[in-house]
Amino acid sequence: MSSLPATSFAQLPAPPYYVVAFSSCRTEGDNGYGNMADAMVELASQQPGFLGVESARGIDGFGITNSYWKDEDSIRAWKAVVSHAAAQKLGRERWYEDYQVRIARVERAYGFER
Repeated sequence: MSSLPATSFAQLPAPPYYVVAFSSCRTEGDNGYGNMADAMVELASQQPGFLGVESARGIDGFGITNSYWKDEDSIRAWKAVVSHAAAQKLGRERWYEDYQVRIARVERAYGFER
């Protein structure tokens, strides 16, 4: 989403937890996308079961946003939030040429930090 730098890692608990991986190709121009993206991150962060979000977008318009959730019930509840559903509709009408959503359970997680 627009205001999150690509190097902003979510602070997550030990697995297991769930990830909603949202890959998208944007249309040209902002058309209100930045403000809506910020509002959706803020709204998601207030939902029960929300753990964090990471997002990056290339100059070619391709981006990936991973949102992390405690369980599948939390993901279903987030999908049903009226404001989120309205933003999804606008996304199809204005902001996305194409998108894919993938939901997975994270069993292991590890990394490296200098």
